[in-house]
Amino acid sequence: MQRSTERILSTHVGSLGRPHDLLEIMREKEHGRPYDADGYAKRVTTAVSDVVTEQVHAGLDVVTDGEMSKVSFLTYVKDRLAGFDASQGERLMPPSWQVEIDAFPGYYEGYLGKYKDQVSPMMTMVCTGPISYNGHEQLQIDVDNLRAALAGQPDGAVTEAFLPSTSPSGFGRNEYYANYHDYLAAVAEALREEYLAIVDAGFLLQVDDPWLIEYLSENPDTTPEQRRADAEQHVEILNHALRGIPPEKIRLHTCYGLNHGPRIHDLDFRDIAPLMLKINAGAYSFEVANPRHQHEWKIWRDIALPEGKILIPGLLGHASNYVEHPELIADTLELYAGIVGKENVIAGADCGFSSRASFHPEVHPTVVWEKFRALSEGARIASERLWR
Repeated sequence: MQRSTERILSTHVGSLGRPHDLLEIMREKEHGRPYDADGYAKRVTTAVSDVVTEQVHAGLDVVTDGEMSKVSFLTYVKDRLAGFDASQGERLMPPSWQVEIDAFPGYYEGYLGKYKDQVSPMMTMVCTGPISYNGHEQLQIDVDNLRAALAGQPDGAVTEAFLPSTSPSGFGRNEYYANYHDYLAAVAEALREEYLAIVDAGFLLQVDDPWLIEYLSENPDTTPEQRRADAEQHVEILNHALRGIPPEKIRLHTCYGLNHGPRIHDLDFRDIAPLMLKINAGAYSFEVANPRHQHEWKIWRDIALPEGKILIPGLLGHASNYVEHPELIADTLELYAGIVGKENVIAGADCGFSSRASFHPEVHPTVVWEKFRALSEGARIASERLWR
């Protein structure tokens, strides 16, 4: 993993808006209707090429495939893990989301109604048999598409590239294993094959892990002590899945889940960061542009960043079409650099810009590119100040 040794590097979280013609084919595929399989494969390839080129043109240093092939950052694993069946109408609804929705039912009734534009609803997967990984061919396609897209860029245009993969938690319900621990361990062991393959292919692995925060967040059905124990179990099992992979090959991304809303039930990041740092990654990506968390740069005065680790604070909001000013981005980067060291900071985004394949993502794709340009410009401004 490259560090900000000569200037502040820039990156993002991963998912980007898919082209509408790709979404139309994906919708047919996801609903089990006839579709042009060859045309779909070719369109994914060109979409990855286009989205990598756009990232380069926007000035980002560390890029990815935009998750063009995935229906969501989370439930794409339904096609890569054996042992699961689709639930019948059981939508994913984390407890912390429900707490927020119950507090503002009028607002969220309209907000969540927008998700009808998704290619496919996010449904709970039900574990009904032994879990194993069977997504090798699909992952290889992702690897090949990203390699081809990178090969088409000018020399030196890309510092490095990453591929996202989900963490073991959040998408499934156990009806097979004796207990939740055994179920989660089986999921993690299966996903380890994807983790290893991404690193073996020469890319950075990004583990998308919003469930770390979900385990710790408000839930009327559990106690704070149980939530803490569940989160620690999650970290232990994820670390076991990552065993033997050099931490400098791993980025960990965590976030709060719900996007544009009051968000008054978000847990303080001070209560999350120490546990996040126990995950054996080399860099940690988290929300900062979210107004509920902009002030939390101060926590790093008290929480020691372990030697060799990198912070990727999110400086772009993933639920707002405002384009952040480069000077604000530069100022925030300087705050973090002043506490943990400039070589230990990479400029990032709060979350993905289309974590679910949708015809109407919350931030319009044309605005996303402007946000990325602002991020790279803010990193340039901060670098001039920090290295002058």
